[in-house]
Amino acid sequence: MTNIAFIPVRGGSKSIPLKNIKLLNGMPLVYWTAKAANDAVCIDKVVIATDSLKIKETVENFNLSKVEIYERDKENAQDTSSTESVMLEYINNTNLSNDDYFFLIQATSPLLKSIDIDGMFETLKSSSADSVLSCVRNKRFYWSEEGKNLNYDYTNRPRRQDFKGLMMENGACYINKVGNIIKDKNRLSGKIAVYEMPEYTAIEIDEPDDFLIIEKLMNKYQGQSQTNLDIKLFLTDCDGVMTDGGMYYSENGDEQKKFNTLDGMAFELLRNKGIKTGIITGENTDIVRLRAKKIKADEVFLGVKNKLDIVISLCKKYNISLKQVAYIGDDINDTAIIKNIGLGCSVPNAMPQVKKEAKYITIAGGGKGAVREVAEYILKNSY
Repeated sequence: MTNIAFIPVRGGSKSIPLKNIKLLNGMPLVYWTAKAANDAVCIDKVVIATDSLKIKETVENFNLSKVEIYERDKENAQDTSSTESVMLEYINNTNLSNDDYFFLIQATSPLLKSIDIDGMFETLKSSSADSVLSCVRNKRFYWSEEGKNLNYDYTNRPRRQDFKGLMMENGACYINKVGNIIKDKNRLSGKIAVYEMPEYTAIEIDEPDDFLIIEKLMNKYQGQSQTNLDIKLFLTDCDGVMTDGGMYYSENGDEQKKFNTLDGMAFELLRNKGIKTGIITGENTDIVRLRAKKIKADEVFLGVKNKLDIVISLCKKYNISLKQVAYIGDDINDTAIIKNIGLGCSVPNAMPQVKKEAKYITIAGGGKGAVREVAEYILKNSY
C-alpha cells in the first residue's frame, strides 16, 4: 500500500497569474502544502501535477525528498477542467493499486500542516470510513434568499458558545482509496469521515487580498519560529495537554483518559534525536504512569506541586541549562516553568496567563496532537 499526496497546480490562473508560485511569506505558494505533505509521516510520495514549465522549475528547487513532478495534459488544465479530471488522468497513467490511498491536497490552502495530514489519515483508519475530508466548524447563522432560517431557530436564538454550528469544507485535504476514485469518479465516496481543523484555516487563496490575510494568519499561528533551538530536555504536563482535560468514568467509577497516538510518536521522534523526555504533572494516577511507561518517557514525576524545582533538578542531572528545556502546559501552575525555560509552550485552550508567557502556542488542542506539533517544531528548528 502506498500513500500518495497529489497537489494539482496549473499555470493559467486568471485572477492571479501564476498564483501557485506567487510568494507567500517568502516562499512560493505551492511550497507550503508540498512541505506539509513531505513532512507528514504517513505520506510516501508527493506528486505536483502541473502544465507549467515555470512551476515545474520552481518546485524542483524545493529539494523536498518525497516530491516529484507529473506533467498534466493541457486539456485538464483549463478554466473549465475539474480537479477530478486530473486526478483520474494521473491514476490512469500510473501503476497504482486500488488499495493505495490518494490524498488530494489543494495548494490554495497553505495553512494545512503535516500534523493535520497525519491526523486525517489516523481519523480515516480509526473510523472505518471510506474517505475523509478536512472541515472547520462554522458558527454563522444562515438564511435563504426567501427569508427562511436554515440552521437555527431565530425565536430561540442560541449563544455562540452554546451553538454547535456546521462543519464547512475548507478545501485543504481529501483522502480516498484509488479504487473508489476510479469507481465513483469523485474525491469522496462511501462512508465519509470529517476531520476538524482550526477555524482560521477556512480561508483559501482565490483573490489577491487573500494573500494578505493568510500572511497575517501564518505570522500569528505558524510564524512563531525560533531558529537554531538547542533543546536537550522535553517535558510536558498531562491533563489538558496529552489529554483533552476531560474526566471520564466507567460504570464502576474507574477514571479513564483519552490519549492521542500522534503524541506517543512525538516521544519516539525526540528520543531518536537524543533529546530526553518526561512528564511532570500534579496528578498521581496509574493511568498516567502506564502511559509514561508505554511511550518510554525518560522522566516521570507525579503529584508535583512545584514543577520548576523539578526542572531545575533535572537540568543539574543532565548538566544542561534552563534554556535547553522545552515544556508544554495549560494551567497556572505551569506558568513559572514556561517563563524561565528556553521554549515554554501552551495549548490554545490554556489559561490566558499561561498563553501570555508562552513562546509557542500550538494550533492543535490538548489531546489532539499538541505534543506532536511541538516535537516537530523543535526538530525543524534545531541546530
